[in-house]
Amino acid sequence: MHPQRKKRLHLILFLVVAVAAAVGLAMYSLSQNINLFQTPTQIANGEVPPGRTIRAGGLVVAGSVERDQEGLGVTFRVTDGAAEVPVYYEGILPDLFREGQGIVALGQVRADGVFVASEVLAKHDENYMPPEVQDALEQAHQDGKKAMMGGDY
Repeated sequence: MHPQRKKRLHLILFLVVAVAAAVGLAMYSLSQNINLFQTPTQIANGEVPPGRTIRAGGLVVAGSVERDQEGLGVTFRVTDGAAEVPVYYEGILPDLFREGQGIVALGQVRADGVFVASEVLAKHDENYMPPEVQDALEQAHQDGKKAMMGGDY
């Protein structure tokens, strides 16, 4: 093989390996920082590993909001119509937060099944529902219909 061709081949191989390594590192970094949306049913079924940061959402269960007497801690339950998950949040809730309202929270699930939120977002008007929450509620409604009818229809 001609020495110049050999030099080009080494350069091309080096560039291919360097690009592959850069893409691999970028993909690994993105996979570690992605916050997937999970429904209360998925959390209750144990599909979410403890300690992984996720987004969870649903409707705040009526009568479930309990505020700490000392501090800013709040405990409430979130449902998608099929399952409920307890949520703990330390901080000031959004002005639009209330029972029966759709929310999305960012946080982690503890080993005991409690979702510890670091951020809580509430819908901004009565007609808006986060798409993930709307899909989860519709899916839970469909699953409930199937269960009542005795299977697939």
